[in-house]
Amino acid sequence: MAGGKGISIEGLPGVGEATAEKLREAGYGTVESIAVATVAELREAAEIGESQAKKIIEAAKKAAEIGTFVTADKVLERRKTIGWITTGGKQLDNLLGGGIETRAITEVFGEFGSGKSQLAHQLCVNVQLPPEQGGLSGKAVFIDTENTFRPERILDMAAGAGLNPTDALRNILVARSYNTDQQLLIAEKAEEIIGKEGVRLLVVDSLTSHFRAEFVGRGTLADRQQKLARHLLTLHRIADLKDIAVFVTNQVQARPDLFFGDPTRPIGGHVLGHSATTRVYLRKSKGGRRIARVVDSPNLPEGESIFVITEQGIRD
Repeated sequence: MAGGKGISIEGLPGVGEATAEKLREAGYGTVESIAVATVAELREAAEIGESQAKKIIEAAKKAAEIGTFVTADKVLERRKTIGWITTGGKQLDNLLGGGIETRAITEVFGEFGSGKSQLAHQLCVNVQLPPEQGGLSGKAVFIDTENTFRPERILDMAAGAGLNPTDALRNILVARSYNTDQQLLIAEKAEEIIGKEGVRLLVVDSLTSHFRAEFVGRGTLADRQQKLARHLLTLHRIADLKDIAVFVTNQVQARPDLFFGDPTRPIGGHVLGHSATTRVYLRKSKGGRRIARVVDSPNLPEGESIFVITEQGIRD
């Protein structure tokens, strides 16, 4: 059974009702999440011995078919089934190869007011559109870490996209996170509801604000990066196994030592730099315009696009 679909965690050898309950409470609600866990993590989560944890993980790997090699032509075939969510601007969609893609993490970073949250709101609306209009006929999950989610903005954008504004609001599931532990747990909880609710987009706005606030000073850097890496692994797993688009926003920090070029860089260091599938830098321009630039992508060339933020949303 490919991808472990249809198999509950109780179906794994060594997982009884009590163990299953403990695993779910710790965020291991799917066969896939157990398959990619370490023995130490599973031991701690389910309060079981090392040999039992190993047995459960091995069974989960077999059920989920993780580690199975396939030929590159099969990978290409699977790539053809990737979905795209329009940003609302044709030029911006072209820059991104068609919009925001599923099975990937798209990161946008930029200064305050560059349009990161506006784009996040727009995607929550556009994902609800039918495929012929650039959507995926799905719902959105919005993890709000900075109190940026505004339902009033959704109403305007939904009207601009030709959707029923009340229905559009009902199709967005919002969770407010107040610290990094909550943020990690909400992402794991989201994994459980995505299939049940028909979610096709997961937004984290912003990905790094709690990490930046909680881990201050060089002495905490290793801990911060380790925790951020764990969070990104969860997001990658969700994107790939659930076939959804993951869209994260990120802040920038000033680089006063830089005399030439743009004196800003995204938070998160190499962990985030190497983890995001596509990275897009947003900046303000004259006359209320915004400039988007692809700075890193496995399949897109570097380039720029101009867009504006109107009352009805993102437009060329």
